[in-house]
Amino acid sequence: MKLYYQEHIPEDFHSESKVWIYQSNRLLSINEALQLENILNEFVSNWESHGAAVKGYANLFFGQIIVFMADDSDDRICGRAIDAVARFVQEIEKQFSINLIDRQSLAFLVKDKIQLLPFSQLNYAIENSFIDLDTLYFNNLVSTKKDLLNNWLIPVKESWLMNKIKTAKAV
Repeated sequence: MKLYYQEHIPEDFHSESKVWIYQSNRLLSINEALQLENILNEFVSNWESHGAAVKGYANLFFGQIIVFMADDSDDRICGRAIDAVARFVQEIEKQFSINLIDRQSLAFLVKDKIQLLPFSQLNYAIENSFIDLDTLYFNNLVSTKKDLLNNWLIPVKESWLMNKIKTAKAV
């Protein structure tokens, strides 16, 4: 799997641009991904805040993770524009029969594939060597472009998950 996602992030967005990440509970088919790409482009082209166009971006990464970005360097993104993303995500969920809002599902890169793991199974996965401290983790809690570029795909040992791991193998 090619991990050079950074080259797809627009350079002309401020480093503090707001980011929202939604991971699907399954890999989308090629047809679904192409359809979703058109839907994302349409959303971004019509995205507004206080009646003005939002400098926005949306893309599907790795066939399973949707990233939204809004350049808020002029402090014009209103709550209604942010709520529009949440409503739009719910529409996508219905249209494609996927779950994008399950924050208890963690995504890891295992054998060149995204593998989802329920948060409650994190310690079990470490204990049984399904993942280890060097396994790449999709830190979907990043909230800015800068963090997306530098801290989205990181080893478990560099993530907030280290505070939740309670096994002897983690030490």
